[in-house]
Parts: sequence; structure tokens; C-alpha cells
Amino acid sequence: MTTSVLTNELIYKSFIIGAKNVIQEKNSLNAINVFPVPDGDTGSNLASMMTSIIEKSVLGETSEETIQSIADAAIVGARGNSGIIFAQYIHGFSKGFKNDVIDTDTFIENASSAADYAYQSISKPVEGTMITVMRTWANALREFKHAASSFLELLNHAFESAKEELARTPEKLAVLKENKVVDAGAKGFVHFIEGFIKAQKGEDVEIHAEVEKINELHVEHLEDSLHRYCTEALLRGKNLNLEQMRSELEKLGDSLVVAGSERTARVHIHTDHPDEVFAYIASMSNISEQKVDDMKRQFEAANHRKYPIAIVTDSIADLPDEMIDNYQIHQFPISLLINDTTYYDKVTIRSERFYKMMDSLKVYPTSSQPNAKSLENFFSFLTTYYKEVVVLTVSKEMSGTYQAFVEAASKFNDQKIHVINTKQNSGAEGLLVLKTAELIQSGKSYEEVIAEVEKLREQTKILVSVKTLKYMVRSGRVSKVTGIAGKIMNLKPVISIDSDGKGIIFDKGLSIKSSNKKIFKHVKEVQDTYGIESYAIVHANAWDRAKDYEEIYTALIGKKPSYVMDISTVVAMSAGIGTVAIAYIRNEDKK
Repeated sequence: MTTSVLTNELIYKSFIIGAKNVIQEKNSLNAINVFPVPDGDTGSNLASMMTSIIEKSVLGETSEETIQSIADAAIVGARGNSGIIFAQYIHGFSKGFKNDVIDTDTFIENASSAADYAYQSISKPVEGTMITVMRTWANALREFKHAASSFLELLNHAFESAKEELARTPEKLAVLKENKVVDAGAKGFVHFIEGFIKAQKGEDVEIHAEVEKINELHVEHLEDSLHRYCTEALLRGKNLNLEQMRSELEKLGDSLVVAGSERTARVHIHTDHPDEVFAYIASMSNISEQKVDDMKRQFEAANHRKYPIAIVTDSIADLPDEMIDNYQIHQFPISLLINDTTYYDKVTIRSERFYKMMDSLKVYPTSSQPNAKSLENFFSFLTTYYKEVVVLTVSKEMSGTYQAFVEAASKFNDQKIHVINTKQNSGAEGLLVLKTAELIQSGKSYEEVIAEVEKLREQTKILVSVKTLKYMVRSGRVSKVTGIAGKIMNLKPVISIDSDGKGIIFDKGLSIKSSNKKIFKHVKEVQDTYGIESYAIVHANAWDRAKDYEEIYTALIGKKPSYVMDISTVVAMSAGIGTVAIAYIRNEDKK
């Protein structure tokens, strides 16, 4: 049987319908995800890649152009272990297309090549996963080649073998057997083949949103030996050496996959040191996109959710790690560009490291709002496990972060996602996030939480004592003229945020002592008039000043602050070393 079986148009259609079939199963795949980490996002990751194929690939003039377009789209959209392995499979599948019409022999050879490429992309391949089923599919195509009377019959015979191999995956991987599930990535591959075959029959797949949340598993614990952060990057270059990268990166973690070509590649690794991973990758190529997921938080979302409502904020909200972990808060990092390298606030760079480099930087860092695709993937995961999502962002007058969250949330108009502009930043934003968590913990409904937080933000304020205007000038927060004038007059301004969420000079002092007094006077007036419900002290590498503030305001308010902590890198970038601030939420009614 050597007749032509796939025209250019049909190969394109087959991949599109196969992709749709996987997207349709996103939630069910998330629900059985236990390997390599039970973080419940295999379906979301595969759906990301498949959506990229649908949206970015094009029907070219030849099958070679078409399949190359599909392979490139797959690498660009690939996420997670399974997504990147699958993208490498498609890359391998694309290597043998040279003619406008594909016959059976070419298809079989390409399926075999694709399985080999997928294996080679993995640092330590594990049987009982997607790669096992990929190889079984390729072998079955070869085995049934002469027994089948048509290409469709051949596909169906091989598909049955793939399904049988999928059913056997628990026999090869203990964690699957323990949880009584098949491998999620392998099942995603089988769904793709199922859709591919539907295209041969002239059928299509209509994607329906899954309303009901599917929770088949309850994994008791995350293995202690596993690393915390799932770290990924999309690389672009001319002569990328994938093997060299694989060799160096495997020293920094596990679950390593390096896939793609010498011009476009994806890196996936589980590590406790995302900063070291990106430092190495940046030295080898241009980083086009990057992602760092907290697998501990994902695991909790999938298996041990404390609350039915997800709490989301950005990294500008200053709240201690222990509180974020205790309330299972999902904190999305803001990006910073430092020396032509992108870093993630509080993930790949923290304030203590930034302080050491900020005075020597020739080009001062800039921050950017969250990537739209990353936010969509983020919400895709959360809405699989949570019925409702409350997002609190930095003031929209200070950043495009609020609008980025709003636009991403609009893609999920059938889900309950509410984005709140806190009109605050730093410790004030952090206090509102903490209050949101406490309201949810107390059993308040989604609507009650939103109404209460939107009321509380009007009772929230932050007062910042800036030691020098130098950093605000460098970051562009104030003009050079203002900075020079302030230096001449030795001004020590008190910075705050007005009712619209805009940064303002609240007051001016001619010394730190003077500005401290002005802040104290304001806080005392609020305490005497309303009473302060909660407060926090935050600083930029100024522990001594923060300790003094803690003593002063504990005596004034009659209780210790909710927390004292160093500020985020994004805030430190403009506030500068030596800054200290008090943020508070006052009571609603006067005494």
C-alpha cells in the first residue's frame, strides 16, 4: 500500500482537529496529572500548545511549509513537560516532508522519527509516559502497514494499539498505579491521534467549555525531594546547541526537557534556583519568553485547596512568604529588564541581590506589565480548580498590570474572575491581600469579599519616608529638575498615594527626623479619630529604621504590626535604599 494519503490541506486540517480534540479534554487531563509532579496542569499545558497551533500555524503552499508552520507554532506555545515533549515530537514529524503529497511510507517514517526526537529531548526518559505511547503508535503503524486495506484502517489499527499501551502505563510507573490513573500526557497524545483520525473521516471537533470541575484525584503529599519551581524559556537564535544546554542545565534540577531546533527552542526544568537557570540561558541565547511556576502552590490548588475562592495578586504586593503560603495566595511576578536580561520579581531576583547591583547599573532597570499569554495560561489553570477567583492588583495609575489582568480575565467570561484595582502598592496592597484572605477564611461569599475589599481600600493608606530622591530620578518617578532641587534643599519627602491611586508627595521634611514626625502626626490623628484596624512596616534594606518604626507605632497603636519586611524589587527600584514606610487600614467609623 503506497498510494498518496495526505494532501497539504488534509495534513493541516488533521493537526487542527487533533489539537481541538486535546483542548476539549483539558480539565480531565488536569484531573489525572500525577507525574512528574501532581500539580494538575498537564491539560492546561497541552491546551496552550494546541491553541498556539490553531492560532499561529498556517496552510502553506506546500506540505513542507505547512508542517513547518505547525512545528514552529507548537514550540512557541509549548508549556510544561508534556507540552514541550509533544512539540518536539511534532518537530521530528516535520523533518521528512519534502513533497506536496504524503504517502503511507513517508507518514510511517515520520511518525518513527517523531518518537525518536521526543526521546532525545528528555534528559532522563521515563517509560509509562507519553514517549512510550508515541513509540508504540509508530511501531504499530509499521506493523499493520501490509495488513490494512486503507490508510484510515491503518490509523485505526495503530490507534487501538496506542490505547492499549495507554491502559498499560500504570504497570510501568508506580505513581500511576498508586493513584489508579493512566499517564495524563500519554492520554493527551491519544486524544490528539483520535482527533487526527476524525479529520480523515471528514469529521470535526467543536470545543465546549467544561462547566463542571473534574476532581478524580486527591494526592496526599508532594515528594520532599522534588524541586519547587517549574522553569521554562523560549529561546531564539541562529546556532542553538541543544545538547550543550541539556548537559549544563541538568546540573541545576530535574525533569529537564530541551526541545526545538537550532533557531527556536524550549527549555523546561524543575529547580529551586530559577535565577541560576536564566543566568546560564541568557549567556547562551536570546530569551524570547519565560515562565516560572510555583509547583507547591499548583499542587495545593489541585489537591489541597483550603478555600473555594482563589486569591491572586502581583509581586508588588508586599506580604511575607509565610503568609502567602499559609493562605495559598497566588502571586504573579512582575518582569524587570536589567542589563538586557528579564527577571521575575521575587522569583528570579530578590531585593537583597538587586541592592548590590543598583548603584552600578549604567542603564537603570525598567518593569513591564504581565505577558498576556502567560496570564491566560495562569487563569486557565486556576479556573480548573476554583469556582471563583479574586485578583488584587497594584494601582492602575502606577502600572498596566491591572489592565493586563482585566483583559486576560475577559477571555474567561463564563468564569467568575473579579479584578480589583487596590489603588495602592507595596505594604498597603499587601494588607488588602491579607484582609481578603482573612475574609475568605472566615467563610464570606465571593460577592461579600469583593464588596468588603472595595470598601476597605478607601480606608487604606501608605506613607513612605524616602531617604534620597536619587533612585526616583533614575527610575523616572520624578524629574531630574525636581531631584536636583530636592538635593540642594536636602528635602526628605513623604510619598503617598491619593484617592485615585496616583503617587503624590504627601509632605516634605528637611531631614529624616522631620519627615518621620510628619508621618507620626498623620498616623496619630487617624488612630485618635478612627482607630487603626491593621498596619505593616516595609522598607528597602533599612532594618534599623524599620525596627525604630515598629517600636514607635506599637506604642502608639497598642499592637504590633501585622508584619515587617523588605519591599519588592520593583518598588525598591524607585524607592531606593534606606526607604521605610508604614501602611495601614483604618476602621470605617469614627470613634
